[in-house]
Amino acid sequence: MQRFEGKTVIITGSGRGIGKEIALRFAKEKANVVLSSNEALVNDTCKQFKDMGYEASSFEADVVDKSNVRELFDFAEKKYGEVNISVHNAGVITIAKVEDLTEKEWDFNLDVNTKGVFLCCQQAIMKMRKNKKGGSIINMASGQARDGFIYTPHYAASKFGVMGLTQSLAKEVATESININAICPGIIDTDMWAYNDSKWGEILGGYKKGELMNSWVQQNVPMKRVGTGQDVAALVSFLASDDANYITGQTINVDGGLIMS
Repeated sequence: MQRFEGKTVIITGSGRGIGKEIALRFAKEKANVVLSSNEALVNDTCKQFKDMGYEASSFEADVVDKSNVRELFDFAEKKYGEVNISVHNAGVITIAKVEDLTEKEWDFNLDVNTKGVFLCCQQAIMKMRKNKKGGSIINMASGQARDGFIYTPHYAASKFGVMGLTQSLAKEVATESININAICPGIIDTDMWAYNDSKWGEILGGYKKGELMNSWVQQNVPMKRVGTGQDVAALVSFLASDDANYITGQTINVDGGLIMS
């Protein structure tokens, strides 16, 4: 399939995990892929893509730094002429009991997960307005944008924020052929979920490595399996395609039925 041939796609947080799988999906569909992360690892990932014969570039950027974000989008525009699709996947999580949760942790989660998404949306909209062709923006929320969980009020707040800004911005640019949607992944096999399994397991007690996440899957996911980055990438690809032209302002779960709302 080559439905994104000639299109330029920016994916933040794409050095590894879900972001890398999203980038790989677009690369396979012949897009010009711009991988971005605040980790140097993103350059290694980009090299892997190039070695496989895909058109890819990398740019190290911190999504909470407005000038960094602007430089990222300017780089993509200069390299490929325009920005057509922007996927804002960079995110963080920390886990702590309410009495131990620090302001630093609160600010860190809200800065990266919510402010970072906004700053990227801001630049993406400006670039898409400039090329007058519209475009597609996909923001990464979380199941915790639907249902906040224990020991992560700051993370839940940050992801509820992503859903709210997605709706607001989608209404603002709806007549400009710019579609903005969000995705709520559930339990996905990534480094972040390995951390979640370890940290929640430590606080709750009595769990060995891997046991907590597996127990949640068996008890709460009707499909009885952990999700993959490819599961998320498939939804992103659809939302970025012409088949989703009449979809905007929506937040869609990809979680095996974990949350049905």
